[in-house]
Amino acid sequence: MHPRPLAAADIPRLSELNDAAYPAVPITPVAEMTQLLDAADFTFAATDASDELVGFVIGMRPGNDYDSENYRFFESRGTDFLYVDRIVIDEEARGGGLGRMLYAAVFDRARAEGRTEVTCEVNISPPNPGSLAFHARLGFERVGEQSTKGGSVTVALLAAAL
Repeated sequence: MHPRPLAAADIPRLSELNDAAYPAVPITPVAEMTQLLDAADFTFAATDASDELVGFVIGMRPGNDYDSENYRFFESRGTDFLYVDRIVIDEEARGGGLGRMLYAAVFDRARAEGRTEVTCEVNISPPNPGSLAFHARLGFERVGEQSTKGGSVTVALLAAAL
């Protein structure tokens, strides 16, 4: 299976998948998901055998005018990165390699663009130990930690060198 770019027609399913993954990712209504997709510098979709969207990744390059506390953290570090704003896999499809496939596409894109690292964040409060372990297996290391969303969420800020 090869990931494809996300399209406007995917937005209702994106919101559905995204919201089912709460609290690992914030609830994002269709209108906000449309704005996020418009702001994204890259996207990848994972589909099942019937071409139904079962996973996605949305990300940004440096210099994007993206209003995210976590993105701004990575932007302030001055590195040449690709930022993964969110990656979501349908709960029923987890463990089948789709997350690895989507991240392989991100890492391939980062290498092709000559980037030095891929960055992301994972909640540590509320805890998301499965995602932390998954990212560690992919080579991500903690480069920071911060409270976000008015202190209701604390994230580990992660980077994987290329």
